Amino acid sequence: MSNDVPAGPLDDDVEDTAASPVEPSSEVRRPPIRVVVAKPGLDGHDRGAKVVARALRDAGMEVVYTGLHQTPEQIVATALAEDADAIGLSVLSGAHMTVFPRVVELLRAEDATDIVVFGGGIIPEADRQPLAELGVAQIFTPGATMADIVAWVEANCRTRRSW
Repeated sequence: MSNDVPAGPLDDDVEDTAASPVEPSSEVRRPPIRVVVAKPGLDGHDRGAKVVARALRDAGMEVVYTGLHQTPEQIVATALAEDADAIGLSVLSGAHMTVFPRVVELLRAEDATDIVVFGGGIIPEADRQPLAELGVAQIFTPGATMADIVAWVEANCRTRRSW
């Protein structure tokens, strides 16, 4: 059996499309937004975080859920290793004024301030503005719809990667 290809056209009925110009697409495809969803601290209630993670995934995003009891250092390390566009933190324990700023601080130390930090949970109204001033882009509280969260992430966490 020979692997030689005969010289000349293989099939006269087949049009040579290699020389045909490719029409440019009017739609620019971007890689999906990549989000790390994390449960920092000792809080053991993760149903909301899992629901949000699933909604983001179902909307076409790549989602890495870190699981329970993560330290800010572990969360930032995961975001960097996964080349994340955003970190979504879920805190129900009241530790948000410690954990959220620490995550932002660690991202600054890694020169990764382009990773958007947002969060949700039981966050009192009085704490939301101070968190925003520290660099937390958005806070979602109980009652936020999955559609609202997905829309906000799509609008504010565009991917930093290209294909």
